[in-house]
Amino acid sequence: MTDAKSSPIELRIHGMDCAEEVLVLKRELIPLLEDEDRLGFDLIGGKLSIDISSLDVKLADVLAAIERTGLNAEPWQDAKSERESSFWSQHRRTMLTTVSGVFGVTGLVTQLMLSRGTSVTSESLPLAAVLLYVVGIIAGLSLVLPKAWRAALSLRPDMNLMMTVAVVGAALIGEWFEGATVAFLFSLSLLLESWSVGRARRAIASLMDLSPPIAHVRGEAGDVTDVAPADVAIGSTLIVRPGEKIPLDGRIVLGTSGIDQAPITGESVPVEKGVGDEVFAGTINGDGSLEIASTKAADDTTLARIIKMVGSASSKRAPSEKWVEKFAAVYTPVVMIAAVLIIIVPPLALSGEWSDWLYRGLVLLVIACPCALVISTPVSVVAALAAAARNGVLIKGGVFIELPARLRAIAMDKTGTLTQGRPAVVDVVPLGGHDDEELLARAGALEQNSNHPLARAIVEETERRSMTIATADEFVSIHGKGASGRFNGKSYWLGSHRYLEQRGQETPEVHEQLEAMQEAGRTVVVIGNDHHVCGFITLADAIREETREVVNQLHAAGIEHLVMLTGDNEGTANAIAKQAGIDEVRAELLPEDKVSAVEDLVAKYEHVAMIGDGVNDAPALARASLGIAMGAAGSDAAIETADIALMSDDLSKIPWLIHHSRRTLHIIRQNIAFSLAVKAVFVILTFAGYASLWAAIAADMGASLLVIANGLRLLSDDYGNN
Repeated sequence: MTDAKSSPIELRIHGMDCAEEVLVLKRELIPLLEDEDRLGFDLIGGKLSIDISSLDVKLADVLAAIERTGLNAEPWQDAKSERESSFWSQHRRTMLTTVSGVFGVTGLVTQLMLSRGTSVTSESLPLAAVLLYVVGIIAGLSLVLPKAWRAALSLRPDMNLMMTVAVVGAALIGEWFEGATVAFLFSLSLLLESWSVGRARRAIASLMDLSPPIAHVRGEAGDVTDVAPADVAIGSTLIVRPGEKIPLDGRIVLGTSGIDQAPITGESVPVEKGVGDEVFAGTINGDGSLEIASTKAADDTTLARIIKMVGSASSKRAPSEKWVEKFAAVYTPVVMIAAVLIIIVPPLALSGEWSDWLYRGLVLLVIACPCALVISTPVSVVAALAAAARNGVLIKGGVFIELPARLRAIAMDKTGTLTQGRPAVVDVVPLGGHDDEELLARAGALEQNSNHPLARAIVEETERRSMTIATADEFVSIHGKGASGRFNGKSYWLGSHRYLEQRGQETPEVHEQLEAMQEAGRTVVVIGNDHHVCGFITLADAIREETREVVNQLHAAGIEHLVMLTGDNEGTANAIAKQAGIDEVRAELLPEDKVSAVEDLVAKYEHVAMIGDGVNDAPALARASLGIAMGAAGSDAAIETADIALMSDDLSKIPWLIHHSRRTLHIIRQNIAFSLAVKAVFVILTFAGYASLWAAIAADMGASLLVIANGLRLLSDDYGNN
């Protein structure tokens, strides 16, 4: 990598597995860069992005600062993936922890065998046992010592320094077994922490395996060649055989098939798709063979964007994480000072035994280590982000995982959010002795060859009713007005209210009916012949099937106010709102009006979400406390602006998201409370003289293990769907 400053430097940081490493890196890099906003941390991917534009800082300066933290860095494009790295790089923490445990136990066995049941003091401890303990201690602390040394030099004590002091102190007073036990158990707790982050990392990395390694591309001559998806040009024709994964985003140009979209949208049932429908990279083709025109490059597919967004999400930390970090920054130095006071004050002021109070001070250092507290929140947040992504809800950072739990009001766009975004037949109104099927048959015959949305909706209605429709003869399209043709030997026409007026066939009764339908938010297609009006077909942007139930669930979840914001006319908006059960309607709004409406809601309710899918919704999404985009059919502007994207356009994910956020907060609070409670109990036992070094570290490790396991419950499908 060069020192070019036109784009951020990207580095792989080996050993960056928890929030503490992020904090240590910030301490070294922020003074160099002068601004925290120049740093971007991807904890899941182990990536650090640094913007050195306009600064007199070189890559060598950055690498030197990182080296001072005890961590190793290398340019991202030169770094090997976890799968390609050496066996030692992948497993050194596990191997060192195993060596530490084995030598500690062997040292104890040797001590017992050589002492042969006699009492052993620190002075008479067998040399062989001491050497075994030393190896166990060095193995357990080998990855910790560089960080502890840097913390001591910078006068910024952390958990690594606390553990190192405790182990060295135990060795100095002859408690070799306890020192080796502390080193092993601390190494084991760090191994568990690394494993927990690694599990979430692998859950996200597995997304990359969704895209197939090759794409079948049809050339201009009709020949099919296999190339890497990254080498496929936009607009190329892809051949996807039955059962294969779709390599790139695109639109179907030939064929129909059921597509398993679960990897992208979280939908459990395959979706039937045909010509003109959009498909996503990483989804799985069913039984049909498809030809697809690619619409996006490999690095810009929906799947690629999900990977990028989720990968960078962990750098946007949740409020709970920030609180824990601030707490630990104060807590750790206070504990170090308290331990020193315990070691010094009682012997001087109360004539206590130096060795006894030194031991108690070391116990306090061990039990007060904030390891379990520090990892309790990021593990839960990362697990929550991964679980949401698996359910088709893309959350762009830990900071947004807690917000849904606090929402009091939600504003929603109408078209494409509450409704399907396309017209559907609402009612068929025959006149003059005709019936529904006669009216639909005539309209279907005239609209069969039209691509107009209203025409397609009428044809779909005839198909839904399993009607067989003949094609109209002498078909003529009347631009902007309607169409005419012959059906069963007779002439018919269809068109708008205005076209009916122009034909001069409107009666007062018909006019009154049409006005009432239009005021109710319906679009009306009139069907007639040369003698009279045969009837009307009313259409409207149909409400989504799940909308009413979702609105009820949101009210039940404690959302106080639901508002529809739309640019549509008031009659249509009120009709949809009445069907959906929305509390308030604001219609005929421009994009800036939507922003003003959201600002009013924020002023009143503070925590407000905006849900939308169009370009005109992007400003309101940005202004809301939480922006949620309908991701599958939504515009790029809306998806990029929003904090959360629903990849399946399934509104039922909103109540799920609120409950998921509350579960996450509940688990974080459980973990924090449990960690602090364990420490409080052992601090009391330490002062009373009933706590030992090995018991303290065992309790700390046990607390770490429990908070990790509790946080990882969020990855469970059963837990997430309860």
